[in-house]
Amino acid sequence: MSAISSTSPAPHIDDVVILGGGLAGLFCALKLAPRPVTVLTASPIGEGASSAWAQGGIAAAVSERDSADAHARDTMEVGGGICEEKIVRLMTQEAGERVRDLLGYGVPFDQDLEGRLQLSREAAHSENRVVRVRGDMAGRAIMDALVAAVRKTPSIRVVEGYLGESLICEGKRVTGILARRRGGMERLAFPAKAIVLASGGIGHLYGVTTNPSEANGHGLAMAARAGAILADPEFVQFHPTALDVGRDPAPLATEALRGEGAILVDKAGNRFMEAIDPLKELAPRDVVARAIFAEVAAGRGAFLDCRDAVGAEFPTRFPTVYAACQAAGIDPVKEPIPVVPAEHYHMGGILTDANGRTSLDNLWAAGEVASTGAHGANRLASNSLLETVVFAARIAEDIQGLMPTPRTAHWPKIDHTIQDASQRNEVERAAITTLRKTMSAHVGVVRNAEGLRGALAVFQALERRCERISIINMIVAAKVVAAAALARTESRGGHYRDDYPDADPAQARRSFMTLAEVEMIAQAAVESEAGQRALAAGELA
Repeated sequence: MSAISSTSPAPHIDDVVILGGGLAGLFCALKLAPRPVTVLTASPIGEGASSAWAQGGIAAAVSERDSADAHARDTMEVGGGICEEKIVRLMTQEAGERVRDLLGYGVPFDQDLEGRLQLSREAAHSENRVVRVRGDMAGRAIMDALVAAVRKTPSIRVVEGYLGESLICEGKRVTGILARRRGGMERLAFPAKAIVLASGGIGHLYGVTTNPSEANGHGLAMAARAGAILADPEFVQFHPTALDVGRDPAPLATEALRGEGAILVDKAGNRFMEAIDPLKELAPRDVVARAIFAEVAAGRGAFLDCRDAVGAEFPTRFPTVYAACQAAGIDPVKEPIPVVPAEHYHMGGILTDANGRTSLDNLWAAGEVASTGAHGANRLASNSLLETVVFAARIAEDIQGLMPTPRTAHWPKIDHTIQDASQRNEVERAAITTLRKTMSAHVGVVRNAEGLRGALAVFQALERRCERISIINMIVAAKVVAAAALARTESRGGHYRDDYPDADPAQARRSFMTLAEVEMIAQAAVESEAGQRALAAGELA
């Protein structure tokens, strides 16, 4: 751990410190009110959060013809045989209550004239159960409502401009977070009785992703470095239809478009999903992503044709996607949209139980950084926001039970004006570029032992070059994913290996590992022929 370069830890100890200002962090903070809570966020509150970019909505069995049991069955059907059934059923049963919470916070979910929620269907759902806002604006609307609610809640202190770097521990007990002021070297310790990691996923570890740059695996790495048990890190979901327009992050063409009847074609206009899966464009995401990946790799290209299904209504029904297309010079009303798979969601993360507790004392995790087992090997569409609010609420209830008497909010002053964040040196910038390129090439939609061993060798070499903890955290998170992918010698859900293309019934189980185990796999990869070839080939450019 780097030395603290400025102020010593303040004597003030928070009841709760939450790392992350996305849906998980804000919902948990609101549920903890009136208990004093500090929310640490690297970006201005509500920005830099993947939650705000979610287009589809929240899956919940709230119609009379639907049921929590049916929702649970659909979730487990997609999950590749390794979902935690008790967790899935708990999540689907509490879905309606959490949607009502969001309505209470002012989220303007689409409703008909009689006040009933309007529901849509997405891939692999057996019923219309996705609660949306204006077609593709659910994430932004939810975050806007929660940010407004947080600003009106005096028990919540939001500290902007601090990037979490390390957990402060006494043995297996977490006592705080060490955070660096964004754009500088100043570090502050934030001691607390309870720590909640709500830091998001790993999208920015990949060269093509639908996630903001803040989703860079730092929370996962912080927990791993502190000794937490990790679960299912090899399972990464690639959204099939990101706009292939050269933007970083890649704009998302919501799955709801395919739910409305949009089709996938190659550049010659041939509809290729018909020959791949009976569900065609509404097959599970991993199936569709691999199909598009193959079309692009073969030079035929892949395009989402919405002309017949949506047509002239595109600007009003899907304004976010329409705006992204217009910015790229594409008119989706009149022409197909070029698409490519992009890293979208991490099913793996820090192992948690039904109350969000991790294997470390005083540490909870919620949202994409956590792995509850609800998603298994492949997440059902629009279950991500649902899982986030269900388990953020359960964490709040768990913490309240452990500390029944809230204290009065009283915080020391902290300078949290956000500084310029672009002060990485050339070595660090080059390391990040190499890491993202390597993850996309070898730890992406299609994997194999040769590529994974080579990637791990590259990551080990990169880690030796870098000193800044924030960069090391990214590299550690990348190693975790690659090592787990190398260890699972089969294909299942979001994890596909072309050297082991079939599922192995003997491996129909979740995977668990610590950073010590990851390091053993990584070092063996360095010493392998594939690792040595990768290093000799100059993949560290």
